Amino acid sequence: MSKKVFVLGGTGFLGYYTTEELLKKGYEVATVALPPMPATDLFSKQVSVTLGNINDMTDEAILEMLEGCVGFIYAAGADERVVPEKPASKFFYEANVLPTQRLAYLAKEAGVKDFVVFGSYFTEFAERLPESNLKQEAYPMMRLLQEQVAFAEGDGRMTVTSLRLPYIFGTMPGREPLWKMFTDQIKGQAVFPALKGGTAMVTVEQVAEAAVGAMENGTHRSTYAIGDTNMKYQEFYEMMVAALGQQTQVPVISYEDVKAIYEGIDAQADQGGLEHGIHSTKSAMMQEYDLYLDPNDTFPILNVKHYDVVASIKETLAKCVDGQ
Repeated sequence: MSKKVFVLGGTGFLGYYTTEELLKKGYEVATVALPPMPATDLFSKQVSVTLGNINDMTDEAILEMLEGCVGFIYAAGADERVVPEKPASKFFYEANVLPTQRLAYLAKEAGVKDFVVFGSYFTEFAERLPESNLKQEAYPMMRLLQEQVAFAEGDGRMTVTSLRLPYIFGTMPGREPLWKMFTDQIKGQAVFPALKGGTAMVTVEQVAEAAVGAMENGTHRSTYAIGDTNMKYQEFYEMMVAALGQQTQVPVISYEDVKAIYEGIDAQADQGGLEHGIHSTKSAMMQEYDLYLDPNDTFPILNVKHYDVVASIKETLAKCVDGQ
C-alpha cells in the first residue's frame, strides 16, 4: 500500500513541485489549496485536490482528510511581500502562527508522523545576526514563533521540522513568477543601483527535494536553511537587465545613499495605516549583508541534489519578461 501525504497549498508554486516530487517517490497526495486551479491538467497523476480555505473548515473535516496520512507539508502562509494594516505583527500572527498551531495539533491527532513547515531564511539570519535586530521585525518574529508552536505541538508525538527558504527560482503552469514585480521595477530604468550584499538562491525543485527529505530524514525541532548558489545583488540585477535586453547601469551603492528613500517608503506606509513585515529601511540594511548559506550544511541530510541555479534564474526571468 502506498503511503499518503497531505500538502497544504499543493497548487501553489512550492506546493506543486513538492507534490510532483512526492508522486515521483511513490506517495499518494491529498491537498487543500485556494481556488482557482492555475491550470486544468495541473498534475500528471491522480492527486486529490480540494479547493477552499482550510481555515474555514471544521476540525472534523480536516481530521477526515488527514486520515491515513503519514506526512503533512505546510506549503502555505503569507510572506514578507504582503504589506498589511499595522500592526504587521498581528497580521503575520493570524496568517502564519495560528493556522500552523491548529493544523499541527490536528495532524498529530490524526496520527501524522512527520510535519514540515515552509518558512523563511530571514529567521535563520535573525538568529545568526543578532546585531541586525531582525527578530524585532514582525515577519521574522512571527516566522520564528510559527516554528516554535509547530515544534511544541509535535513534542513526543510527531517529528516537526522547518525549511528556511531563500530566493527561489523556477516556473510552473498557469502562474506568473513572483520575480516579475522586480523585472517590472527595472524595466525602462537607465540606472538601477544595488546594495553591496548578496543572497542565497535555490531552484524550486530543490525546495521540493528538501521538503521530502525533511519529512523522511529530518529530526524533530530541526531547522534547515537551504541554499545552493550565493550571489551578489548586483550580479542578480544585471541578469534581470540582460533578460530585459536593456543597457541599464547597476552601480553598487551604500545604505546611507538610499536611506532617505526607504525612510520615505516606511513613512508613507505608516500614514496609510500600513506596516511592512520587515520595514523597508531594515530590508535595505539587510542587503548590505551577504545572506549566504552553505549547501553542505543541509543537502547531505535532506538528499538534495545540486542544480544549475543560474540556468533556472535565466529561465525564470525569461518568463517574467515574456509578453511584456
